[in-house]
Amino acid sequence: MIDPKRISLIAALLWAAAPGALALTSAPIPAFTVVDDDEDEGEHENDEDEGPKWSAVTGGDVHTGTGATLRGATILSKDGVIEEIGYDLYIPEDAEVLDATGYSVYPGLVAVRSAGLFGSTGSIGDSVDPFNRNMVLALASGLTTAVNGSEAAKLKYGEIDDLVINDNFFAGLSYSNGNPSGKKQLRDKFKKAAAYLREYRDWQVKVKSDKELKEPKTSGLDANVVAVLSGTKRAMFNADDRHDLLEIARLAQTFDFRPVITGAAEGWTVADELGRAGAMAILTARERGPKDERLERAGGASIENAAKLHKAGVQIAIIPAVSGINSLGGIVGRDIIHLPTEAAFAVRGGLPEAAAIEAITVVPARLIGADHRIGTLEEGKDADLIITDGDILHYETFVQWAMVDGKVVYDKQSDLFYAHIRPRPEAEIAPEAKTDVGEGEDEVIEAPEEEESEGEEEGGEEAPEEEGGDDGDSDDGSEGQ
Repeated sequence: MIDPKRISLIAALLWAAAPGALALTSAPIPAFTVVDDDEDEGEHENDEDEGPKWSAVTGGDVHTGTGATLRGATILSKDGVIEEIGYDLYIPEDAEVLDATGYSVYPGLVAVRSAGLFGSTGSIGDSVDPFNRNMVLALASGLTTAVNGSEAAKLKYGEIDDLVINDNFFAGLSYSNGNPSGKKQLRDKFKKAAAYLREYRDWQVKVKSDKELKEPKTSGLDANVVAVLSGTKRAMFNADDRHDLLEIARLAQTFDFRPVITGAAEGWTVADELGRAGAMAILTARERGPKDERLERAGGASIENAAKLHKAGVQIAIIPAVSGINSLGGIVGRDIIHLPTEAAFAVRGGLPEAAAIEAITVVPARLIGADHRIGTLEEGKDADLIITDGDILHYETFVQWAMVDGKVVYDKQSDLFYAHIRPRPEAEIAPEAKTDVGEGEDEVIEAPEEEESEGEEEGGEEAPEEEGGDDGDSDDGSEGQ
């Protein structure tokens, strides 16, 4: 059977040799290359199916964030998702392996409020600067996810794809004693929204039997309040005063929703009430605010605020005083790159260390509706983690590596900001071949053999003392020999 490829090639050559062919064009005749169709298809198949991308962090002390610490464990991830955590795991040959022996591994930190880390104030997906200096500083501080405006996104240095993980999760509301008319308006909005949701649920049941029944009208409703009561958004209030905090807690209990309160400086004075309301607080541990001296009751800011709220059942997320990076590059110690330090001050005020770590990992992840992906190190969650040379809450600790979606996006030794401070020790090179002691020519172990040989040359072979009955006889016998 004639090969069709050869026929095509012969036809092309005949056309080129035809008398009128060259007259059609003055361009040179292209060179023809015969390609095997089978090989070409195989190459395309390999391009389409590259296989999963594996990565592993081995030998580190893994602080999972779920209450367990695994000493010298391995985290194996596939395509950016944690596949398995444990010991003696099978690691594929093509996996990228990072040896974290002697280091601690934590979930990546989450900042529930930030500014300037993505290089723009607009939509992150459209305006992110993937090589922003502030992003590097944030990664060096342990942050792998941050909220910018109404979007929560990952800090993928050098990448622009798949950054945003959630958006529009908060509904900003105001309910303050300083604005009585505003309080009444918001309460009326909640009443209307609650009545609408009751009618809507009733309609969902009745419409099954009466297809002509019309859906309840939504005119005059506040979309944010409806979203809060239906559970698709979290109500966020900004309040510090004791009276405002109490009013927010009672509003939440009346209409059955869980409020998020930013500030909550005097929350420690009404912690039990906030706990009964299921409130969540976003606070600064080092907040300073004097008590109103006109009042006899307890008030003002307290370093024990986070501890007392946590004890009352309020979930705590910690943020520093400044949500961005200040003009002095963070040396003031109050901006976003000092998030772990802020959490450490809460520990100084009595907050348990585990709760302090949760306040910068899983609780803010829960607030932004992403705790199913980030915040803890568990199978099935994103491989977002940091590797440190000590306790994450200690002020001398450095982040050595940061990983997002199983990929190293920060390496302290490769970056100029902190590489010169306590550089990692270089691994000692093992000898090419192990030398067995005693094989060398100058080994001292050979000395007794040399003395024994000299004795044999002078006096011949000596009989053991145990076999000789009389010392004199033994000596005579040896001399005669």
